[in-house]
Amino acid sequence: MARRVLAVIPARLGSKRFSDKVIYPFNGKPLLYYVHREALKAKTITRVVIATDSEKIIAAAQSFGARAIRTSRRHQTGSDRVAEVARELGGDIIVNIQADNFGLKGSVLDHLVNRMIDDSSIRFATLARKIKNDNELFSPDLVKVIVARDNTALWFSRYPLPYIQHAGETTRCSQFPFLGHIGVYGFRRKALAEYSGWARTRLEKAESLEQLRIIENGGRIKVFRTAMDSVEINSPNDLKKLKRIYK
Repeated sequence: MARRVLAVIPARLGSKRFSDKVIYPFNGKPLLYYVHREALKAKTITRVVIATDSEKIIAAAQSFGARAIRTSRRHQTGSDRVAEVARELGGDIIVNIQADNFGLKGSVLDHLVNRMIDDSSIRFATLARKIKNDNELFSPDLVKVIVARDNTALWFSRYPLPYIQHAGETTRCSQFPFLGHIGVYGFRRKALAEYSGWARTRLEKAESLEQLRIIENGGRIKVFRTAMDSVEINSPNDLKKLKRIYK
């Protein structure tokens, strides 16, 4: 049975270190264009939209032919913004793709969606990759995730979890296979509706990580691993990193 899969890219201009990051031009296109382009390449996704409360982002999206939907200014997380769009457009599976997922591949989105289609017990899902070095490990910008044996998330943190109590003199990453979170979330429609009905939680606010709301309310997030490389852009100087993935 075919599934209607809605992909929503929640986008805002709230970056403190890089103003207007998602619409900053790279090779003549806003950065948001490259994330949207990869979402369109996913064979399992039937519809891709951008959700925002910014006129600048709506104009940028229209400049490259994307559909942008205006959402409330009150949303404090991307997933709450996605839930508003899902209430309007529907979908059996809804994929939240963070707007700064530079390096994202459509095939990776297909993997997540196909796993959710194959296993109807998965209500929440996300992606993770191996952390490459200690600089990444200790950066609060890269969220760490620890998983159980069945690959459900135990916790997410900006802190380098797990803590190695008796660490040797070599790098931490050579002593443990740390996982970094990738900002893609898969929701079943009812699960997303439940999520948006829950109040923000204390630990969610403390870490500023929206996915903790699911765990704190007893939900189980399936974590799928990928070898996909992602690029962190925190300033215009970082744009040179994109040259190896975007031609």
